[in-house]
Amino acid sequence: MSTPTMRSTSALLYVSGVTVSFDGFRALNNLSLLIEPGEMRAIIGPNGAGKTTMMDVVTGKTRPDTGEVVFDGTADLTKLDEASIATLGIGRKFQKPTVFESHTVRDNLLLALAGLRSWYKLLLATPTREENQRLDEILSIIRMEAQQHMPAARLSHGQKQWLEIGMLLAQDPKLLLVDEPVAGMTDVETETTAQVLREINRTRSVVVVEHDMSFVRALDVKVTVLHEGSMLAEGTLDQVSADPRVVEVYLGR
Repeated sequence: MSTPTMRSTSALLYVSGVTVSFDGFRALNNLSLLIEPGEMRAIIGPNGAGKTTMMDVVTGKTRPDTGEVVFDGTADLTKLDEASIATLGIGRKFQKPTVFESHTVRDNLLLALAGLRSWYKLLLATPTREENQRLDEILSIIRMEAQQHMPAARLSHGQKQWLEIGMLLAQDPKLLLVDEPVAGMTDVETETTAQVLREINRTRSVVVVEHDMSFVRALDVKVTVLHEGSMLAEGTLDQVSADPRVVEVYLGR
């Protein structure tokens, strides 16, 4: 990678000319994308457009065949493994929530806060004042103060999604990648999720991959449309919705 590129970008996430092929199929095709510090971006597109592969590349799960992926102006993500990338401050929430069902909401957050270091000792120890303050702050952001002592197994689908977003927040990432957070949610839960992500976006960057257009509209952010592994269009939801190419490959179906 050329050093000038890394010096000259103010973007938090700089993706340039990234191509990924699986058995001759191009999952990403010369994809370029910039996410600025403090930005929230929605990424939409039909199935097979490359949305998941893009997140796999950013988190180190998949190595690109070509292209540059730079985080925070200095870190070449194409050279790092998943654990190192997570340590840099990139957190990813998958579509299906994975929480510790037998533990309470608060203990799930505490485990995430400590990075699962010797977790059985952790649950026996008393959290510090700073830890308790941070837990209260996260519970407020994810709207779950009332459920904090409830076992995660008793939560609704939407509440489990919020808890997992909270667990991601506990790891203090600079950038959150969130995959289809409102799939299977009620309208009320969907609106709450938009509020939660907007609040998180006050202090960190967020990339949301989503199919639900009413949710994307509620986020009210710049939208990137992917198609066949490349960027097809970018702009407000109204701008991309009016693009004939976007209507043809995605919205018109």
